[in-house]
Amino acid sequence: MIKNNIKLSVVIVFYNMKREAVRTLYSLTTKYQTDINESDYEVIIVDSNSSQPLDQEWVESIQSNFIYRYVESPWPSPCRAMNIGIDISRSESIVCMIDGARILSPGVLSKMILANDLFSNAFVQTIAMHIGEKLQNISVEEGYNQEVEDKLIASIDWQQDGYQLFNISCLAASSKGGFLNPIPESNCFCVPKRKLVELNGFDENFKSIGGGIVNHDVLNRILEDEEIQPVTLLGEASFHQFHGGVATNVPMVEHPMKIFLNEYFELRKKPFKPSIRRSFFLGDLPENTRKFIS
Repeated sequence: MIKNNIKLSVVIVFYNMKREAVRTLYSLTTKYQTDINESDYEVIIVDSNSSQPLDQEWVESIQSNFIYRYVESPWPSPCRAMNIGIDISRSESIVCMIDGARILSPGVLSKMILANDLFSNAFVQTIAMHIGEKLQNISVEEGYNQEVEDKLIASIDWQQDGYQLFNISCLAASSKGGFLNPIPESNCFCVPKRKLVELNGFDENFKSIGGGIVNHDVLNRILEDEEIQPVTLLGEASFHQFHGGVATNVPMVEHPMKIFLNEYFELRKKPFKPSIRRSFFLGDLPENTRKFIS
């Protein structure tokens, strides 16, 4: 029997993100990620109900450990797609990326592997950034769009040095406290697969567009497990690309959070409150990331 040596399974969901997928998927290759080999991980790319799906041949030609699936769901939620990706994954550690529009910094995957070596039940989280000088919910009202963003990203050599993305980005609302403060949601986190299975994965009763706050819900339920050791990566992040997202790319007055919170209350029978746990910090802080310590 051939032993499975895969250390990480990255599960990432896309919905009509052809433009964004080019950058996101590049940031998951060994050309970009540091100190990691193809044999160390797999990337499961799940297209959820896209009317303009990614091309499977193109996706799987990017790197030999990329696997593509198209998933249909009766709801405009990525939960079913996430669960299918988790189900077919082969590693004991799952990296969850519910929003495929996010570029990673170069040390995310290798540091997640290191955290898993240090702790038997590590929950490894990254902070979130928005590309642009301001939150995209604000900048969208000032004319920020995909064309503006393309020019901004083209102004740096991020493919050779992904840490330059910090120079053109700001903290997302979920990470407004920077690296050293608790975050209620991580858009790229790693957790033992068995812990996700115990939770039954991403609750498919979250039927709102984008899954509502199902990602928050998963993090809360993980952190309620006393065996879990939270780990926050220093100097690493996910960077949100503008794609017309229902929550990230609408003006604040149009944000659907009230709808999302109502859905959460109906399902959990209590108001949403983020779980707070003391976190172990792992990594280093390149000079251009230090301004995000507050």
